[in-house]
Amino acid sequence: MTTGRLILVRHGETIANIARELDTLPPGAPLSEEGQRQAAKLGLNLADRPLAALVSSTALRAQQTAKPVSESTARELEVVDGLYEIQAGDLEGRSDRDAHIAFMEVYRKWHLGDLSARVPGGESGQDALDRYLPQIEELRIGHLGADGTGDVVVVSHGAVIRLAAAYMGGLDPLFAGRRHLQNTESVVLAPGESGSWRVEQWGDDHPPFAPLEEPRYPDTNELDEVDGDDEGLDNPMG
Repeated sequence: MTTGRLILVRHGETIANIARELDTLPPGAPLSEEGQRQAAKLGLNLADRPLAALVSSTALRAQQTAKPVSESTARELEVVDGLYEIQAGDLEGRSDRDAHIAFMEVYRKWHLGDLSARVPGGESGQDALDRYLPQIEELRIGHLGADGTGDVVVVSHGAVIRLAAAYMGGLDPLFAGRRHLQNTESVVLAPGESGSWRVEQWGDDHPPFAPLEEPRYPDTNELDEVDGDDEGLDNPMG
């Protein structure tokens, strides 16, 4: 049985995160100074971890975050299409509250089971999973087989990581939908039998992943939950 793990890492802070912009089209905004520091720390934290593969999305911020990991582990970075952030469509580039609420409403529906809901001019939840999960499966087949010993690190994006990891691990929507990932936080999954996955860690949380009574978004760049919505899911973008 493989001892390797799949580690899905959200990229470091960007100038678009600071401005609260919905920035989803690659190549997108670069890392901020703080984001560069976060990426450097990530590289140090993973330096002693044996990696079977290091992968990033096509977004500039993901590649910049992965670079220190590549340097500290001597593992060449592979840039893979299909791992980019959920596409915001008509909301792209906007930072106003109405745009964030519109995105959150669709994102909430996905976590509660309606993957057919679509961001105006953008993707449905099913669209996002259909182009993200096949890339993960290829990495599993190539590096996390029965004899695999190294981890696979994928530097990607907050909203799509949460959606995919919740789907893969069968997590409660009121955990996955409400537990935001800070910049450079990760979700760690162990491959199981018959293509299954088990979520071992989500940020600094460990199983059991119980439903959350209120959103947890420790990143101070996040907008507040929609007022009056007792099932509201926090702003997912990143």
